[in-house]
Amino acid sequence: MTFIKALAGNFPLIAASVTILLAQLVKVPIVFITQRIWNPQLGFSTGGMPSSHSAAVTSLATAIGIQEGLSSVAFAIAVVIAAITMFDAQGIRRHAGIHASLINRLMTTGDRVETDGYTHKALKELLGHKPIEVVVGALFGIVSSLLIYGLFYY
Repeated sequence: MTFIKALAGNFPLIAASVTILLAQLVKVPIVFITQRIWNPQLGFSTGGMPSSHSAAVTSLATAIGIQEGLSSVAFAIAVVIAAITMFDAQGIRRHAGIHASLINRLMTTGDRVETDGYTHKALKELLGHKPIEVVVGALFGIVSSLLIYGLFYY
């Protein structure tokens, strides 16, 4: 029971965990409102608005900043990890998704590419984020931690 009590009292861990879940869940109504498509699977997928990775790492950094102070080593580490994560989400992962889309199109056209026996299964295309999705995710994470702290830990 002490282990569970310790976890429940770990504000940064709770804030980041709740934030990533909320960011994933909010993707479903956002797509419904903007595209009129109801797809609950979006709550379990990568990519889309907002970036749950960005939300989680900024939530974690914010919570650590609140708890440990903005001059703490833990806050500095969290900010650097958040910056790297957000850069990768809108850079490398987004480009991997674009490449997957092009490969999928190439493999479904009449022009076949030599595959050396490889049987193509469609690659996942929604991997990364547009910069706006990363920014909104980051803001979502900061606000989420502030609200969780104010409601449950203050």
